[in-house]
Amino acid sequence: MMYDVVIIGAGVVGGMIARTLSAYDLKICILEKENDVAMGATKANSAIVHAGFDAKCGSLKAKLNVQGSEMMQQVTTELGVKYKNNGSLVIGFNDDDRKTIEDLLERGKQNGVKGLRIVEKDELKELEPNIADAVVCALYAPTGAIVCPYELTVAAIGNAMDNGADLKCNFAVVDIEKIEGGYKVVSENASVETRFVINAAGLYADAIAAMVGDKSFTITPRRGEYILLDKECGGMVSNTIFRTPSKMGKGILVSPTVDGNLLTGPTSVNIEDKDNKDTTAEGFAHIIREANENIKGIPFNKTITSFCGLRAVGSEGDFIINSPKQGYINVAGIESPGLTSSPAIALMVKELLEAQGVILTLKDTYNPRRKPMHYFREASLAEKNEIIKKDKSFGRVICRCETVTEGEILEAIRTNPKPSDLDGVKRRTRAQMGRCQGGFCSPYIMKLLADEMNITVDEVTKYGRESKLITGKTKEAF
Repeated sequence: MMYDVVIIGAGVVGGMIARTLSAYDLKICILEKENDVAMGATKANSAIVHAGFDAKCGSLKAKLNVQGSEMMQQVTTELGVKYKNNGSLVIGFNDDDRKTIEDLLERGKQNGVKGLRIVEKDELKELEPNIADAVVCALYAPTGAIVCPYELTVAAIGNAMDNGADLKCNFAVVDIEKIEGGYKVVSENASVETRFVINAAGLYADAIAAMVGDKSFTITPRRGEYILLDKECGGMVSNTIFRTPSKMGKGILVSPTVDGNLLTGPTSVNIEDKDNKDTTAEGFAHIIREANENIKGIPFNKTITSFCGLRAVGSEGDFIINSPKQGYINVAGIESPGLTSSPAIALMVKELLEAQGVILTLKDTYNPRRKPMHYFREASLAEKNEIIKKDKSFGRVICRCETVTEGEILEAIRTNPKPSDLDGVKRRTRAQMGRCQGGFCSPYIMKLLADEMNITVDEVTKYGRESKLITGKTKEAF
């Protein structure tokens, strides 16, 4: 079969492109080298919907950030994804910081960000009682927000699949061949043919581009480490708290998450290895030091997990969204504010396809909506009782930390895009994300996965490949 469009990369950008294009009468396929979607930069980032004051005026980052920010509430509502318009603050400690904040204010106004203003110390204390005493002023952006990036990606790709798109995981692209009428995209074990290729491969976008002869840019991985604290710490701040930015990024932030935790980080270090997601003692020390300069009394002894993500920094200093040849589109160098910009990036890609002659006919059957992944948790007691009457599995709690039931896990396993490992279930249901980090519930989830996939428990992995959790039996566990 010849696809109309193949999208390489199942991160938030590839997912949003697939969802946008799935509204039209096109044969679409998403290719992902990992075992699941949202496994690259999307899985481990700050989860911030940026207001748009930071990007250079006239850049693609500036344009698409503001446009994406304005689209995000409707997108998340349609996809049933948690979104909170909590606002953001860029804090300053001295006169140099104030000058930077004044520059950001003017830049934000030129970029079209609404409601920006500078707040002084007294008002800042009212907004954030735990702000550090040394902070003298801040830029307040009321349009700043937070979202869950991997839930957004799962929902976008699931919605695209429900509207007819295909997803092929464990498909690592090794070559792209020009054929009559399009391209053949090749992995070690399979290939697909398509009229158009969209390169949304994140850290590996430069390698994909080179396969079609485009060597105009390179991608550098930038390490970002994070520390996540327990939900009892989530109320320490209301807004997302940024430091004044540098050329390496926006510094160590302190932010609530949409699920009620407290997130601190990231570090920002350019590295060479695109697969190195190791955390470091130096990185954690840096996070703890700067976070405590921002907010008083952060209880890092309440840490429940830490992680590292890699951002795809392009050599051009801006998003790289272009079409160097007919039938091929780059969507590369999508670092911050890529999550925020993703709905707007998808619209730009659609326009590039139209410019190359793709006829976009809207499907009569297109449905932009998707049932929320957490509808049961958010239901009233009476509504929960009605659901349990129809399906008793919703009455059995598997993950006690996050109160996730067997019914929710089974529903996630059966819903596009279907998870096939423990981490995939975690990203969809939050089971294993609490204080015990899966210490109690993992064996039960493994049994549910094994039964649903008709495999043995020892074949269930943590995140695909060789990440097995069981290597042999000492006794019958189930």
